[in-house]
Amino acid sequence: MQVTVLGAGSMGHGIAQVSAMAGYDVVLRDIESELVEKGLEGIRENLQGGVDRDKVTEDEMEATLGRVEGTTDLAAAVADAELVVEAVPEDMDLKQDVLSAAEAETGEETVIASNTSSLSVTEMASALDRPERVVGLHFFNPPHLMDLVEIVIAEQTDDRTEAFAVDYVREIDKEDVVVRDSAGFATSRLGLVTGLEAIRMVEEGVASPADIDEAMKLGYGYPMGPIELGDHVGLDVRLHIAEHLREELGERFKPPQALRRKVRAGNLGKKSGEGFYVWEDGERAGMSGDWGEDDA
Repeated sequence: MQVTVLGAGSMGHGIAQVSAMAGYDVVLRDIESELVEKGLEGIRENLQGGVDRDKVTEDEMEATLGRVEGTTDLAAAVADAELVVEAVPEDMDLKQDVLSAAEAETGEETVIASNTSSLSVTEMASALDRPERVVGLHFFNPPHLMDLVEIVIAEQTDDRTEAFAVDYVREIDKEDVVVRDSAGFATSRLGLVTGLEAIRMVEEGVASPADIDEAMKLGYGYPMGPIELGDHVGLDVRLHIAEHLREELGERFKPPQALRRKVRAGNLGKKSGEGFYVWEDGERAGMSGDWGEDDA
């Protein structure tokens, strides 16, 4: 089976990697060759990291890389695909355009999926001629390390597409949960509530970001605290999702001013080098602001 991933960013190349590691032939497509090459290099780096930690063998790395090819040609990328997964930025118009363009070049049985973390899959599907073959596949960042994939069933998704999605997720050795299409689904909705409240606690001087994060890790078993997770995801992404859920679900998702200030200042988290924490070479190096030393 061929899997085509549209968008070679961190989510896209991660989805491509886990698909190729499961034995699928994969095409990774983006609009510029530089973006494609960056995505392919991201896969190489992830795999090499696995080799260095004795999680992946050299042979497995080479076999995986051999199953992935990159291109900027949309028609060629999707022509033979049985599954197309879009992993472009969280913008409804963009996602509908990408999915519609992909549909025009695919066979009638091709399943078309979105990796959206919060947007309506039902609304995306409404732009297609055959919306019954659309499904949400919400991977978590980074896809090669995170076990969960949230399968989002749109109003139009038929039983064949749902079954296909479940089989695919299990074949790539991930754990699936199936949810009906609703704003924020299950995971983004619950995760965002915790993240926003944690930021409000920082605003109110309840505790530092590091202490709040440590409390949730030690007290509730979180693998990563909610504020650090926001830095990983991107504070701009967090703000965008919060504004979307506020519009859909009400004022309990109103973004804290501290989050707005960070985004306005360009302090977006790990990807910009500073958010609620300071990041150096991809690792936490301290806390931003006047919260004291980060001894985590």
